[in-house]
Amino acid sequence: MLDALQADAGASLADLAAAAGVATSTAWRKVQEFEKLGLIKGRVALLDPAKADLRLCVFATVRLSDHTDAAITGFARIIRSYPQIMEAHAISGTADYILKIRCRDVEDYEGFMTHQLLRSPFVKSVVSSFSLKELKYTTALPL
Repeated sequence: MLDALQADAGASLADLAAAAGVATSTAWRKVQEFEKLGLIKGRVALLDPAKADLRLCVFATVRLSDHTDAAITGFARIIRSYPQIMEAHAISGTADYILKIRCRDVEDYEGFMTHQLLRSPFVKSVVSSFSLKELKYTTALPL
């Protein structure tokens, strides 16, 4: 049932029940249970970035200026406020974080990076890598 939901969050209860081989009432109870447990965090429509004029995908590694609790909390607060940042992960290695950023084009990204991201007092440096071609994209967890 979870695979069917991941493939189509708008699927009807009857379709979910059929996919799982259970009654519609059972499917409804399971979906309610998954939502209550937080396993289902929400239901969304996935947009085509190119059709939304957000063709440029950038992976930016960020090093913080310092690693105090205040700096880490401040950085987290700031990156959550930028809709261009689609994902942010604390990582191991020479950088502290990696960000997935969507913008219209290189000029749009340059403006975002220089006028917003690099002006943060928490950011020491940013190294950007531009996606040349997306080979795989999925939001489905491997259940």
